[in-house]
Amino acid sequence: MTIADWIGFTGVFMILLAYFLNVIHKVETTDLSFILLNLIGAGMSCAASVFIEYWPFIILEGCWSLISLIALIRYFIKPIKNK
Repeated sequence: MTIADWIGFTGVFMILLAYFLNVIHKVETTDLSFILLNLIGAGMSCAASVFIEYWPFIILEGCWSLISLIALIRYFIKPIKNK
């Protein structure tokens, strides 16, 4: 196996772990752990796809990373509620 394979497998595992933990109600989609597992996992999967030059997954995982990054930003920037 190549380094791209290991990076890709690790990234996919992280994404699936986040999904599994959400399905069994161990994490919520708004939990930092869920967001980070998706962001890091998608980033690693995207990198592996770049290494093997497989454009469909570069686009998929790139979008997944971007959406997860937005979720991370929103996690730390909470809106101020009026009283």
